[in-house]
Amino acid sequence: MAGPSSAAAVRLTKRTTPRTLALMGLVALVVIAAAALPLLAYGLDAGSVHAVTEGLTSRGFWTAVAVGLAAQTVDGALGMAYGITSTTFLLSTGVPPAAASASVHVAEIFTTAFSGLSHWRLGNVDGALFRRLLIPGVIGAVAGATLLTSVDGEVIKPFVSVYLLVMGLTILSKAFRTLKTRREPPRAVVPLALGGGFVDAIGGGGWGPVVTTTLVGAGQDPRTSIGSVNAAEFFVALASGLSFTLLGGLTHWTTIAGLVVGGLFAAPIAALLVRVIPARVLMVVVGLLIASLSLVNLAGLFG
Repeated sequence: MAGPSSAAAVRLTKRTTPRTLALMGLVALVVIAAAALPLLAYGLDAGSVHAVTEGLTSRGFWTAVAVGLAAQTVDGALGMAYGITSTTFLLSTGVPPAAASASVHVAEIFTTAFSGLSHWRLGNVDGALFRRLLIPGVIGAVAGATLLTSVDGEVIKPFVSVYLLVMGLTILSKAFRTLKTRREPPRAVVPLALGGGFVDAIGGGGWGPVVTTTLVGAGQDPRTSIGSVNAAEFFVALASGLSFTLLGGLTHWTTIAGLVVGGLFAAPIAALLVRVIPARVLMVVVGLLIASLSLVNLAGLFG
């Protein structure tokens, strides 16, 4: 008869599945990539090490940590608004639109990987919906990144701020709507994903609020809509991040590193907020915050 140690070994073996090993590998890869990002940007000589040390102790880095912490807390609690929250804050600190969007999307590669994998493991991803979102979303993201890097930041900044204001009001309005669920297949997914990827790259965020809000607002199942959109968001962020890097170079590494570090510590806070604060209250707070910051940005541009 197998003893207690044998039973424990069997349970451990069952838990150590290929998926578990893949998840552990992904976690290790993210940590290594986040740590190596500054070194890749500057190299490994003594002067570069000094520059990295200086950057990690700068005000900009710790501001980005705070922004990443707040944005990922919001995203973890609501299932959306990481990019919009991050970009709105970064624009308010004077970061140019292209640099803000690039920083957010490179950081999102790490955060969306965990989010998408979690939804997949929990069975929240509708394979058919995911496939219909994937390619158009990537195409829209590349197109948006191309436009944003080819236009002067000061020219496009007012349009980005107006877009973020609209998104803030959209989130705010969603908090007061009662949505009904239907089981018919979603319509016009391809143009929705194309537009969602485009405005996400232009505004530094919006994939979730645009695509998820439209699907759920049209009566689609919230669980599979959120899961499928989150899974596709990793590839949208990857396409945007690579496009910005290739077209404009990897700049503002301190902002990217800060967003990643802040996001890594946000999961337990988001879980606590979900348990303590109703989602409707969070949506009202986030909608008002984004709309207010966007109005401040616009007032500074035209004032």
